[in-house]
Amino acid sequence: MAPFAARRPSRFGGGRGEIAGLIGCGVMRNLMIFAALMVVLGTVMAQMADKMTPTPALASAGTRTASTETVGQAGSRSLSIPRDPRGHFLTEGRIDGQRIGFMVDTGASVVALNETSAARFGLRPSRGDYNASVATANGTIKAARTRIAMVDIGGLVVRDVDAMVLPDAALSENLLGLSFLSKLKRFEYANGQMVLEQ
Repeated sequence: MAPFAARRPSRFGGGRGEIAGLIGCGVMRNLMIFAALMVVLGTVMAQMADKMTPTPALASAGTRTASTETVGQAGSRSLSIPRDPRGHFLTEGRIDGQRIGFMVDTGASVVALNETSAARFGLRPSRGDYNASVATANGTIKAARTRIAMVDIGGLVVRDVDAMVLPDAALSENLLGLSFLSKLKRFEYANGQMVLEQ
């Protein structure tokens, strides 16, 4: 019986198992590189899409224009308010038929007016009326409670709205708070805009 011949190593390295291992390693590495490239490409494309999204024109008063459109069922109205460069949602409304600027503030429990704006609508609280404590970014201040018969924001009309009047020094912009927003059908942040629907 002839002795078994010793297997001679290949000139190209190890046996078939080693070659298969090397090929498998190469394929896995290529797949990892491909996956990493796809992640980078996706991120770059998303950033480019954000930069290419057109921004609405600014209104002359420094606020962005809000668009009103009728949606869904008859009588249902929707208002989209774009975010300004500071990240705020500014819009214009009416109280007693007179124009007034607001900043939408979902963290404010009521509509808040500064004294100058309130005086335009005949709201002039006396010193004794400032008996409500309000927490602001600048600390706790005194405010006067009031009620507004009707607030109209882009055709979205809410009646009998709780409000507060604050000193001008404490409130530079009037706030459209939850006493108005909670009476709407919905309000939400979507696609870089604050959407109000009634």
